[in-house]
This record gives sequence, C-alpha cells and structure tokens, in this order.
Amino acid sequence: MTGHAGGREPEFTFELRVCRWAERAWEPARDDSSVLVARQLGTRDRRWDTIVLECDPVGLETRACFGSERLDSDLLHVVRNAPREWSWYREALPEPDYPWRYVREAVHRAADRGVVDSRKRDGRIELRRRWRYPDWVRRVIAVENKPDLDASAARALADQTERDVALGLADEVWVATRRTGESVEPALLERLPVEAGILAFDREGPALDTPEVVWHPRSLAVSSPGTRILDRPGTGEHDRSAARFEYADPAWKAEKRLEIAERAYERGWRSYADTMRPDCRHFELRDPAGPMPWCGAKDRSPTDRECSGSCPEFSPEPPAWRTRGWPIEGGPGKGQKRLLDRQRRRQRE
Repeated sequence: MTGHAGGREPEFTFELRVCRWAERAWEPARDDSSVLVARQLGTRDRRWDTIVLECDPVGLETRACFGSERLDSDLLHVVRNAPREWSWYREALPEPDYPWRYVREAVHRAADRGVVDSRKRDGRIELRRRWRYPDWVRRVIAVENKPDLDASAARALADQTERDVALGLADEVWVATRRTGESVEPALLERLPVEAGILAFDREGPALDTPEVVWHPRSLAVSSPGTRILDRPGTGEHDRSAARFEYADPAWKAEKRLEIAERAYERGWRSYADTMRPDCRHFELRDPAGPMPWCGAKDRSPTDRECSGSCPEFSPEPPAWRTRGWPIEGGPGKGQKRLLDRQRRRQRE
C-alpha cells in the first residue's frame, strides 16, 4: 500500500483496518456470540473510535424485527415496556422523568415505524407490543485507536482511558496502536491504567489483521456504580486543587450501554461512505471482503476529511453513468454504497 504524506498511514485508515480486523477475528468471551462492530460512537461527553458488541445470536435475530434504524431513548422506553394486551399508555409505561407529552409522541413514532400497535379508544391512546424487545447485548468493548503514540498523544490517551475505566460503561477498554518492533512496546511504558488492554498492529499490509496482545485488559464492573471524573488537579508542582467527580448510577449506565448498542446496530463501521464522496470517479473500494476506500487520483487511501466536494481532485461521475444505468444502475457511487449497506445488513443478520 502506498503511504500517506510523510510516509505514515492516516489514523482514519488505521481505524478502518482495526474495525475490519475486529469484525473478522474478534474472539468474544462466549463462543456462541455474534459480533457487531461500529465506529465513532459514545456518549455526549466521550466518543470511542471503535465499538465491538458481543451479542446473543437469538436476541440479535429478534432485534431485527424492530428494523435497521436505531431506537432512541424515548422509543426504547416505549418498546421495552409495551404490554401484551391493549392498555392506556400512561398506565402501561413506567413514570418518566420528563413530561408525558413526549411519551405520547414516542408512542406515535413507534407505531409509525411498526414496532408497536396503537389505537385511540374512548379518547385515550392505547398500545400493545408486537414483539418483546430482546436482551441482545452481552458485552460492550471500547477501543481507542492511537497508531502513533508521541508524548502529547500518550498524555491525552492516559487521561481518557483513566476516565473510561473509572466510569465502567464498557466491559473492556483497549488501546490499539502500531507495533514499533522495540523489545518493549512504548505503549507499555506510558501511564495507561492497568485495566486497559493494548493491541499492537503491524504498520501496514495484511499483517495488520493479526495484532499482538501486548497487555490483556481487566473486565470492568459495568453493573456497579461508576465514577465520572469531572475535573482533576493539573500536573504542575504547585497545583493543589482537589479532584471533582460524581457517581454514575448503574441504571443510567445500563441505559447508555443500550443506546450505544442501538446506534452501533444502525451504523456499523462501513458508514464512512455516508460522509465521503463515492460519486467521484476517482473513488474506489478495494478488498471487497472488507472494503477500504481508495482514491485513484491520490493513489492511496484518503481520509474522511480529504474525500469531500472541496477536494481539488474531485470529479463527479458523468451524468450518463447515473441516468442510463451504466455500468450499474445509479452509477458506480450508488453501487458502492449498496455494497457497503448489504455487508452491513449481513453482519446484523
């Protein structure tokens, strides 16, 4: 593979390769688990580069009944508590911590999507479930991708992983980096929490799909209260300020884990095509089994920021490609998007 400017593969491409490896080779805690992989997901305060879900296969199959789009927190409140028999929604659903009018709106949205049944009787909105929402997520794995660990990146990474470990939202926290070939990998010498695992990938090429586990992670207590670090003393010698933190309730953690899983179910890791320009004549997909974006003009894999309409090399597909159904209906760009969507759908199934 031709390297990026400066001889280094961009972090975006490294991230996609880590996702591809996880989808192909991740070994879950239980052999009968199905694995789903997504990227750039998390909470309002923290976004992880890669998310690996270990799923119950039967539960995952049942989850498909609710459609390919995610169920947000309001919809989850409805579908998880919808009764078997017709019932007034205010009697059927638990008391929310927000106004009931939002619950009523969520009931209508759920009915419009076909995931619950609803009707109006005697001036009241009633609902009943169509399927029981399954317990389909077994474990949530968070991976932070830092291919090049210089000093500043290592300091930021140490702070992030300490916060991840303290909160305990994911079952495991990993750091993926590039192998340096030194007798002791530099990542081991950084001040990363011992609970975080470390994966060392080869710098380029097929061997990237066979990383070395440099450090095994510890399982985090996801069902126990977590600690959300709000502020901490600086590293200066004279900084004596106190750390500030708050506790995260296990119920809150469980809800957030499920919301993250729902977003991962919808998006997957191939959604990069939604923010890039596959309608450019230079855009290609290489290695269809684990498709990676490629720019024919740059002769390398582009970053998601580079592959945009503002790129100097951007060249739209000729209109005839899209209007005459050549070489495939809708043009090559549409075809590549369909390919990525089919593979994403196959992973969910």
